[in-house]
Amino acid sequence: MGGATGDARLTTLTAAVLLVLLAAEGATLLSLQSFLSWHIYLGMLLVPVVGLKLASVGYRFARYYGRSRDYVEAGPPPLLLRLLGPVVVVSTLGLFATGVALAALGPGTSYILLLHKASFVIWVAAMSIHLLGHVLKLPPALAGELRDDGIGGSRLRATLLAGSIVVGAVVALATAPLATQSVQWIDVGN
Repeated sequence: MGGATGDARLTTLTAAVLLVLLAAEGATLLSLQSFLSWHIYLGMLLVPVVGLKLASVGYRFARYYGRSRDYVEAGPPPLLLRLLGPVVVVSTLGLFATGVALAALGPGTSYILLLHKASFVIWVAAMSIHLLGHVLKLPPALAGELRDDGIGGSRLRATLLAGSIVVGAVVALATAPLATQSVQWIDVGN
């Protein structure tokens, strides 16, 4: 996979895809009443991609604290980002878990909707700081990956990322009836 550098690349490439998908998801918030079905589709599409990012970061975390030489030499993130990491992970899990629950149960579940909104507020704050701490890494990592600068595992990274997007698309299509139900539920005024 390319060791610590390859793992960092997978994390960064996944983050680039997430930026695009999350921007689209955020655009649905401009009129959630009008774009609720798109909000649900994109949210479901995001789940496997977010899972890949969390897995990549979790693997790097385990390898670093497991004292793997390559990962120790690469070093930890800056202290602020290390302290923020658990907030990012927990708020991400909370946001997506409550989103999936809302899609499955419908928007009339006020307790889950409240948790979804609260986790979103925490997530936006944490992710904004997280993004600012990492955004400058995106261009060099993307450029290195595109020019194939000799870091092993580029095909595996591309396959994992493409696979998570395909799985996300399948999940989004499979949950289309839930989106339709939610829109109908709101239209009826329940």
